[in-house]
Amino acid sequence: MNDKNELMKRLTSSEEEARAFLIHKCLGDRKPFCPRCREHKLYTLSGNRYRCSSCKYTFQDFSGRWINNGGLSCQEWVRLIQMFAEDNTAHAISLDLDLSYNATYKAITALRFAILSQAIDALQLLGPETGLHTHLKGKKLTGVPSKSSSRAIPVFGIMEKNGWVFIDLMQNITAESVFHFNHNFHLKLVRHGSLIHTDRYQKYDALILCGDDSLPLDYIRKYPSITPHIELSDGEFWDFARERFKRYKGISPHRFPLYLKELEFRFNNRNKDLFDLLVGYICKIVPDVD
Repeated sequence: MNDKNELMKRLTSSEEEARAFLIHKCLGDRKPFCPRCREHKLYTLSGNRYRCSSCKYTFQDFSGRWINNGGLSCQEWVRLIQMFAEDNTAHAISLDLDLSYNATYKAITALRFAILSQAIDALQLLGPETGLHTHLKGKKLTGVPSKSSSRAIPVFGIMEKNGWVFIDLMQNITAESVFHFNHNFHLKLVRHGSLIHTDRYQKYDALILCGDDSLPLDYIRKYPSITPHIELSDGEFWDFARERFKRYKGISPHRFPLYLKELEFRFNNRNKDLFDLLVGYICKIVPDVD
């Protein structure tokens, strides 16, 4: 622990050491290579830039990687990742780093995308079924895309088994289906703000979604008799997630997968050093989703 504390002290007090640390996480023992075509023959340019001999792409050490989003210094990235690993809020992190909330939130969003991109179902989650692909242009996060009233609200199934949790995007179930199951088949619902979860459904401990004004959310509020307390799984995940779900205010349905996959990541790695895992994730190359 003392060694880890000493490392963090060095990394957060020296931009040079923090940069060398992050570059090593990007490359390991390999030489720099083009993030577009993976060519290793490069021309060195001024300003810590390279030009690929094959595709002629000009780039720097973090180009094409998640860490290239946010505009933070390397010291700031290290401290932000450390505080995020400790489950601090964006507000607390912004105060600690003396950054604007928007800059902090953008960097944390890049971290959440990096976490999601390492999930086994990442390609599906970064596809049109969630709309998350519209937040990316090339290898860069572009913020909130224009709203589309035709975009479906994703529904997820949560299943805990043998100390692991699996959160799956449901293929043939829409938000409207969940209300249909409630109305016609008495599937119990619970609403917390814009979050709606169900009782057990088939092999899943619950279905969960984040609603918006396109759904009849008042339907649940108007008829309290159909929203009893649901005793969901007695497993560890619901105890782990319950307080965190309460923090999720003002989240759009299309950003909700980022938060769910963060919960899945935190729970399944609850006995590991999250800092080291997160540094590795943020330094990976952004996958092609176009």
